[in-house]
Amino acid sequence: MAPRVLMVAEKPSIALSIASALSGGRMSTRRGSTDVHEFDGMFRGLHAHFKVTSVIGHIFSVDFPPTYQNWEVTDPMDLFQAPILKSESNPKAHIRRHLSQEAKGCGYLVLWLDCDREGENICYEVIECSGIHENEAGRRIYRARFSSVAEKDILKAMDNLVAPNKDEALAVDARQEIDLKVGVAFTRFQTRYFQGKYGNLDSRVISYGPCQTPTLGFCVQRYLQITTFKPEKFWSLNPYIIKDGYELRLEWDRNKLFDYDVAMMFQKLVSDDHTLKVTDILTKEECKSRPSGLNTVNMLKVASSALGFGPQMAMQLAERLYTQGFISYPRTESTAYPSSFDFRSALGAQLNNPIWGNDVRALLADGFHKPRHGLDAGDHPPITPMRSATEDMLGDDAWRLYQYICQHFIGTVSPDCHYTRTRVEFAAGRELFHCVGQHVTAKGFTSIMPWMAVGEKNLPQFTKGEKINILKVDLYEGSTSPPDYLSESELISLMEKNGIGTDASIPVHINNICERNYVQVSSGRRLVPTALGTTLIRGYQCIDPDLCLPDIRSFIEQQITLIAKGKADHIHVVQHVLQQFKQKYTYFVKKIENMDALFEAQFSPLADSGRLLSKCGKCTRYMKYISTQPPRLYCATCEEVYYLPQNGTIKLYKELACPLDGFELVLFLMAGPDGKTFPLCPYCYNSPPFEGIDKLFGALKLGSSGKIGKGAGMPCFLCPHPTCQHSLISQGVCACPECSGTLVLDPVSAPKWRLYCNICNCLVSLPQGAHRISTTGKRCPECDSTIIEVDFNKRTTPLSNGATLHVGCILCDELLHSLVEMKHGKSFFRRGRGRGRGRGRASSRGRGRGRGRSKYEDPKMSFRDF
Repeated sequence: MAPRVLMVAEKPSIALSIASALSGGRMSTRRGSTDVHEFDGMFRGLHAHFKVTSVIGHIFSVDFPPTYQNWEVTDPMDLFQAPILKSESNPKAHIRRHLSQEAKGCGYLVLWLDCDREGENICYEVIECSGIHENEAGRRIYRARFSSVAEKDILKAMDNLVAPNKDEALAVDARQEIDLKVGVAFTRFQTRYFQGKYGNLDSRVISYGPCQTPTLGFCVQRYLQITTFKPEKFWSLNPYIIKDGYELRLEWDRNKLFDYDVAMMFQKLVSDDHTLKVTDILTKEECKSRPSGLNTVNMLKVASSALGFGPQMAMQLAERLYTQGFISYPRTESTAYPSSFDFRSALGAQLNNPIWGNDVRALLADGFHKPRHGLDAGDHPPITPMRSATEDMLGDDAWRLYQYICQHFIGTVSPDCHYTRTRVEFAAGRELFHCVGQHVTAKGFTSIMPWMAVGEKNLPQFTKGEKINILKVDLYEGSTSPPDYLSESELISLMEKNGIGTDASIPVHINNICERNYVQVSSGRRLVPTALGTTLIRGYQCIDPDLCLPDIRSFIEQQITLIAKGKADHIHVVQHVLQQFKQKYTYFVKKIENMDALFEAQFSPLADSGRLLSKCGKCTRYMKYISTQPPRLYCATCEEVYYLPQNGTIKLYKELACPLDGFELVLFLMAGPDGKTFPLCPYCYNSPPFEGIDKLFGALKLGSSGKIGKGAGMPCFLCPHPTCQHSLISQGVCACPECSGTLVLDPVSAPKWRLYCNICNCLVSLPQGAHRISTTGKRCPECDSTIIEVDFNKRTTPLSNGATLHVGCILCDELLHSLVEMKHGKSFFRRGRGRGRGRGRASSRGRGRGRGRSKYEDPKMSFRDF
């Protein structure tokens, strides 16, 4: 029997490219969690059957066990010794099960993950899921190393399979564990401490990160240089002459002086001399070298400074170009090409490009130059175009990045730029002046990279010893100016220089400090720290400057590199680093008052923030609603904070109180035209009254919604209280046709009455324009749904005899069923007896595996995504 080979790529598009190249296009494809391409071929001298499929990035994510997830119960100090769990990143994708099923009967596993440390880590995730191990008889695991999805590179990688690198995978494990434990410990402590005291921080979490915080530190350091800068006046002397019809402004060799009287003295000496004497003429042939190969960091810097893309967006565009086969792998530290690189083929792919095809033809005809020697980091070749494209094929943004990559590559194999530089020196009143001219003799690579061109400046002919009359002598007055805010490009350079992050993570760290409101991106993509970002860094500086300096992170990255090279044990490195940060955390907690003093001077106390909204169930006094991130209610009497969901509007709900705790209910209106509206009790939302509520309805973690990850929030439509008029039991009508949820009556949706699912985005329109619709608490004998009561408008009532009141089941009552309409989700049908938490059965056609999403379905509307 022919051996079976399972091949796994990192993305579905790459799996398709691999299968197409290895099968010559003769393959079959079937659907699964990700597509599976099958074909027959030769493998290591044997006839074999191939299956090519993919993951979608990391299969697993790292987090703490459930016992450490509750912020109120867990001391952040305990997180440094807490165990960590790897769980499926996207359980709905079923990648783990998919790989396990596809691996059955396969004797070989070939890993086509991206060739960097993260890719190596995913290799071992795939190995774990597949169940294929090296030590099993007849089973083997191989690693393919490739830098592009071009057919020749895929075939070459297939002929040169190697073993996966466990050390590089362990290096990623070490970084993940360190960043998780350190970041979460500091973040939880800071967030609880400061958000419980100040109302206008305007950030969901006050986060700390071993990479993120030093990144912010660079921005704040520049900001402090700007704010503490004291300008000084200076004066500069500039004589003007006319020669052969040219008026020239000469530069002073002293440049500038900070003493006005002395500058005036020099001006008088030069003016009294009346003439300038040419003392020397220096002419020199200069060369501007062509660039080295393009690596990730340099691409990100150019994207920000010249193309106007943030690093995160630039990386996304580059990855898309790579998966489509237009460029080589975009994550590389190398700027040097390997000696075996085929430049002629790479250039040949661009011959027919309408913009630079002529330049390429000239290079191939006249002979191209090898690129300058750069850095060989031992990972991937520099970023290189692999096939030609046009703007119509890529779209505006991707095209601009692709265009730069192509022009840079062509520039690396073009001749150097040559020019002549002439410096003419003058003297008057014993002071020295000069002017400089430049003339390009060979454009070289600047013809394809015009933004790097040498500026032409013509000078008239001068003769040594010649004397020229002075037209005038200006004394220019100016002031020294502070540096500008850091640009993204400058920040990337600082991060690279100081070992903060990797080529893959640098965009993520910059994006994080923007998203968390620590910096704002201004014109020119310059990063301006906010009051929160500045106060945080100043706070670290006054407690423990190491927390925001790059030194510690640089040391960690060095240790992680040693792990990747097999020169350090990853367990010992993790333990050593965590012990260091644990000591720093202890000292930080002890001295937090020093940082708090800075916050107190910058931000408003909770008692002075927000507006009165609803009554506290403990003291019956009004609580204040604070709308800045994260939205919350604050009771000044009890000194308690109650977090609320975000991405919507909070209002008082009819001054009704929760029967469990006496807190007044508030109404949450989700953003968007079809956003859900539901009441919630602030106390129940923060402290669900029923044990296991999150397991019953799914863990509705609201870490991104103002709940700050402190547990499962419970709005009224999830509450199983048997008598509360706002609970799921009272307002639930029937089972959702799309999921395991319940369709709940929206009690304030009049006159456009509706039901919505408490889990998914399913929405059902009820009879429109009715005066009142309410649940009755009675069950339908046919389907066990809750019977509703509808009070129709007199003028539009559908009832014969002009009656307005009608009671019935929306599934079984012919009249009501004819008046309901599904707005999001599948068709709404009546079928059989009820299911699911005693709320009758409502089903849809085509339910089952592999059904497509309705064109009306909006995945962003799920409550799980708050």
